[in-house]
Amino acid sequence: MYIVIFKATVKELDSTYSAMAQKLRNKALSQYHCIKFEACSENGFEIALSYWNSLEDIKRWQQDVEHLLAQRLGKEKWYQDFSVEICKVERAYSSQNGL
Repeated sequence: MYIVIFKATVKELDSTYSAMAQKLRNKALSQYHCIKFEACSENGFEIALSYWNSLEDIKRWQQDVEHLLAQRLGKEKWYQDFSVEICKVERAYSSQNGL
């Protein structure tokens, strides 16, 4: 499993952002095999975590036309700066699965 970590310093989020974020989250989950998506923002900082089974699914998602538009708007309008990290999950556990 892979995790994509998106971190950003927020410049200005508007109603277009909210609608697009929800639409793209649903699209990633339904059309690109994203397993789970979590996001939160606080004090002008946003972090989003998405979980994937393969690098191929991540690459296809990165090339989605609507996602490319959102990336452009993010650079121009919504974010002061951002970073993306793609990590391989070696081990995962939680209190819900036997700890």
